Formats: sequence, C-alpha cells, structure tokens
Amino acid sequence: MAEEEKRASPEPPLPSPPESSSQPEHPPPETSTPPATFDPSRMIGIIKRKALIKDLAAAYHVECLALCRELLELQKRKDEPFLDTKATEDLRKETLRSSSKRAKKKR
Repeated sequence: MAEEEKRASPEPPLPSPPESSSQPEHPPPETSTPPATFDPSRMIGIIKRKALIKDLAAAYHVECLALCRELLELQKRKDEPFLDTKATEDLRKETLRSSSKRAKKKR
C-alpha cells in the first residue's frame, strides 16, 4: 500500500512561464463606462433627432433654392441692359465690316 500512496502523490507543479519584458508592468486602466449595450429607449431619441435634422435640412434647402432664384433674377436684370447695348454694338460693327471689306467670292 505504500507504493500506491507514492504513486497517488501529486506531480510537482510546472514552472510558471517567464514574464516577458515587452508586457507593461501596469495594465492600462479600464474606462469608467462599461461597453454600450442595446437600449431601445436610446434608439427612440436617435430616431427623433434624425427626423429633426432632416426637417431642418429640408427647410435650409428650400431657403437656399429661394435665394438662388432671387440671385439668378438679379443677375438677369443686371445683364439685360448690357445685352441690349452689346447687341446694338455688334450690329454696328457688322455693318461697318461688311461695307469696308470686299464681298467674298462664292464657289
């Protein structure tokens, strides 16, 4: 029976793995907030904020389009007198050119 007791004795413990110097001595501190879990009540708030942002963007878009139309109208009004004077000047130049130059021969 003494042999059975000797065999049943626990094996010597394995040596612990050597600590590598690449590991920091102090582990980084954990953040105070736990990882985010799914919360349906937060989703409702997110959806409401998203809808408000969409409404605000639509309002700004409408205002932007109105201002762009107004700017285009102002540009047209400003360019109208310039176009009229430019057209009359071009006509004068054309009449002067045609009278001073010889007519080209048609083939």
